[in-house]
Amino acid sequence: MNKFAWITTSLPRVLCLTTFLAAIGFSPSASGQVSSHPWGGGAGSAARMDMFVFDRDQIARSGKLFKIEGICKSACTMFLNLSNVCIDPNAVLMFHAGGNARSTAIMLDSYNTKLRNFVMANHYMDTRELHAISGHDMIQKFGYRRCPQT
Repeated sequence: MNKFAWITTSLPRVLCLTTFLAAIGFSPSASGQVSSHPWGGGAGSAARMDMFVFDRDQIARSGKLFKIEGICKSACTMFLNLSNVCIDPNAVLMFHAGGNARSTAIMLDSYNTKLRNFVMANHYMDTRELHAISGHDMIQKFGYRRCPQT
């Protein structure tokens, strides 16, 4: 492999992500929270799954409140493992198996024990069929933090 091959594969992704995060206001001077809306549609591919993991790690380091709101499908649910995550009771989180075993494992590792046991016992992670859980249930049944009222 060419020693500069990373430039053609990694650098454009990093530049794109940096531009995207700046556009949505993800910066130290922005408000104290980040919305799940930009990630709500899920990853859609293994390559994008890696970007979700990168984004999640960046948000975790920021310390900003990550608010899951609206529709949060598939890889968007990986943000549940953030210590600074909260869920809007009106949100809808949608679960299914990832595109491969690795993606599914990453998603499952992002859930607390109660939620992981539930989605596994009910076969939510066996197929690509979407299964919805309301934000209210995520808070009440699985113990996730409710977002403060705005």
